[in-house]
Amino acid sequence: MPYLYQDSKPRLPTLPGAARATHSSGKLYEELKQECLRRGVLFEDPDFPACNSSLFFSEKPPIPFIWKRPGDIVKDPKFIVGGATRTDICQGDLGDCWLLAAIASLTLNEKTLARVVPLDQNFGPDYAGIFHFQFWQHNEWLDVVIDDRLPTFKGRLVFLHSAEHNEFWSALLEKAYAKLNGSYEALKGGSTIEAMEDFTGGVGEMYEVKNAPDNFYEILEKALKRCSMVGCSIDISSAAESEAKTPFGLIKGHAYSVTGIDEVSYRGRKVQLIRIRNPWGQVEWNGPWSDNSLEWRSVSPSEQRRLSQAALDDGEFWMKFEDFKVHFDKVEICNLTPDALEDSSAHKWEVTIHQGSWVRGSTAGGCRNFLDTFWTNPQIKLHLTEKDDGQNDCTFIAALMQKDRRKLKKLGAEMLTIGYSIYESPGKDGHLGKDFFRYHPSKARSKTYINLREVSNRFKLPPGDYVLIPTTFEPHQEADFCLRIFSEKKAITEDLDENVAIDLPEPLNPTPSPQETEEEKQFRALFEQISGQDMEVSAEELQYVLNAVLKKTKNIKFKNLSLISCRNIISLMDISGNGKLEFSEFKVFWEKLKKWINIFLQFDFDKSGSMSSYELRSALKAAGYQLNNYLLQLIVLRYSDEQFQIEFDDFLNCLIRLENASRVFQVLSVKNNEFINLNIGE
Repeated sequence: MPYLYQDSKPRLPTLPGAARATHSSGKLYEELKQECLRRGVLFEDPDFPACNSSLFFSEKPPIPFIWKRPGDIVKDPKFIVGGATRTDICQGDLGDCWLLAAIASLTLNEKTLARVVPLDQNFGPDYAGIFHFQFWQHNEWLDVVIDDRLPTFKGRLVFLHSAEHNEFWSALLEKAYAKLNGSYEALKGGSTIEAMEDFTGGVGEMYEVKNAPDNFYEILEKALKRCSMVGCSIDISSAAESEAKTPFGLIKGHAYSVTGIDEVSYRGRKVQLIRIRNPWGQVEWNGPWSDNSLEWRSVSPSEQRRLSQAALDDGEFWMKFEDFKVHFDKVEICNLTPDALEDSSAHKWEVTIHQGSWVRGSTAGGCRNFLDTFWTNPQIKLHLTEKDDGQNDCTFIAALMQKDRRKLKKLGAEMLTIGYSIYESPGKDGHLGKDFFRYHPSKARSKTYINLREVSNRFKLPPGDYVLIPTTFEPHQEADFCLRIFSEKKAITEDLDENVAIDLPEPLNPTPSPQETEEEKQFRALFEQISGQDMEVSAEELQYVLNAVLKKTKNIKFKNLSLISCRNIISLMDISGNGKLEFSEFKVFWEKLKKWINIFLQFDFDKSGSMSSYELRSALKAAGYQLNNYLLQLIVLRYSDEQFQIEFDDFLNCLIRLENASRVFQVLSVKNNEFINLNIGE
C-alpha cells in the first residue's frame, strides 16, 4: 500500500460543530433527503450498496441474506422507542461485541448520544429511506449517510438489533459504522476503546485490573460521573478460550460495558457494587449479588429501586467490586475530555494533534531494537514549560493512533504493533541522528508495544524539552498515524523535520596548470582515443570512459553506470549546449564524482556496492542537500529497490537531478529578487 508523507505539524483539535459530509456526491444529508422527497423515491446509497461486498470481503455469506427496509420487516417501524437505552443493543451473528459494548456505554450520556445519533430522524411523513450518523475520525467529525436497507434472514435482522422488534436506531448505527470501515466483516474483532473514541473524540486509558491503583473504585466512580465510557473484559490464554463460559456465567474474551457503580447498605455495612452489561442481552454473572442472589433479600425495596435492580434476563447484572477485580482482567476508559481521573478537581486539557506517516525505506524505522533505522522515524519535539498546579512536574497524555487499518482489512492490512519513546532533547534543532540514540537512554516510553489501534499513556516529567519518537515495532511497516498530546498546562509541540536547504561548495573553475597530473594524462589519452581531435564525447562514449576508469578502482564494487546516468551528466555539465562533454567539462565533473563516490562509500557500511535507503538522509546532507521528510520519501520511492537498497548509479542520478534542480532554484531566486528590486525602484 502506498503511504505518502503526511504533514505532521501540530494542529488544533476540531470542535464538535458541523461534521464533514462524506457522501461521494458531495451533498449533505438534508440535500439528499429533500432530493428523494421531491422525486418520490426512497434513497439507495451507491457508496454502500445492498450487496455482498458491503457484508463480507473474504468469504461469501454463509446464508442467503435479503436486504430489507424496516417497513418490510415490521408494520410500524420506529427509529427510537421510549428513548435510546442500553437494552436496545442485542448482538446478532457478527463478532462485534466490542462495538456493541461501546454503544451501550454511549446510551448513558444523552448529549454524546445525540451527537452520534441525531435524534430528529424518524419513519414519519418525511421518511425517505435515508438516515445519518456522526463519528470522530483522526481529529475531525464525519457525517455518514446510509439508506435503511438491512441484511435479514427469514424476516429477522441478522446483526445488531433491539429488544423492541420495531426499533431500528441501533441496527442503522451499526450499518453506518460498517460503511465507515468498509464492510460489516471489517467490524469483526476489536477493542471497545476504539469505538468509544470514534463516538466521542475522547482519549482512552487502559487498566490491568490485577495491577490497578488502590483507588481504582474511585477512578471508575469518577469516570462514570463524568460520563466517560467504560468497558471491561476477561483475558484468554488461547483462541480456544474465546467466548468460553466460566462456571460463574462470565464470557472470556468478550467485551462488556460498565454501566454503573455504587454502594449499598447490607446488614449494617456498606458494600461496593459494580454494574456490568453483556451486549448479548443475556448470559449473566451467577455469583453473589447476581439478579436472583440471596444478598438482595437483605436490601430494602427502595434501595433496589434506586439501583434499578431487576431480576431480568437482559444481560445486565450487579456484582461485588472485589469479585469484579478477581474475575475481570482489563478495564478501558474513554474520557470525553481527558480530565485527570486521579485528581478530585475538574480541569480541561490542552490538546495538540500531529498527522504523519511511516513510509517504508525512509521513515518506517521500527523501535529502538533496530538502532540503524530507529533514528529515521518521525520526531516530534515537546516543550513542557509550566508545572502542574502545586506540583514540580508537568502532566500529559501521549496517544498514538494508527489510521484506517480496519478499513484496509480487505486489502490484507492488520493492526500493526505500535508504541513510542520519549527522550530529553539535546537542545539543537533538526532531525536527531543515529549517534544520539546510541548514547542516550529514553526518559519515558509507552508501557508496551501492542497491536491496538491506539496506544496511550499518562506521564509526569520535569519542565524541559523532549523528543517523542512514534514507531511501529518492526521496521519497514507502513501506516499513517495520528499523535495527540493532551497536557494539563500549555505545551508547545513541533515536528523535527528538516528545512529544505542547499549548501554546495563554489563551482570549480580549474586553471590550466603548466603540467598535467598523471590522472589527467590518462584521461586525456583515453579521451583522444574515444573522441578524436575535437576532444568531445557523447553519452555513449562517456559511459565507456567512466566504466573503464571505475573498473580499475580497487575499493569500488559498483555495477556499470547506465546510459541514462551519462546523459544526465552531460545535461548537468554541458555549458556549450551541443549535447557532448568537452575535456575541460569532464575534468570539473570528475572532481564532483570523486567526492560523491567517497560519500557513497562512507555510507555503504557492508561494502556491498549499495547503500541502505535509511542512510540517504545523511548521505545527501554530506553532499550538501538537506531535505524534509516529504522530499526524502519521494526520492526513496524513486531510487530504492524492494530491499530498500540504493545502488551507486541511482545515487549518482539522484545527486545530478538535485544539483540541476538547485541551479533552477537559484536562477528563479535571482530573477525574483530582480523583480522585487525593480518594483521597489518604481
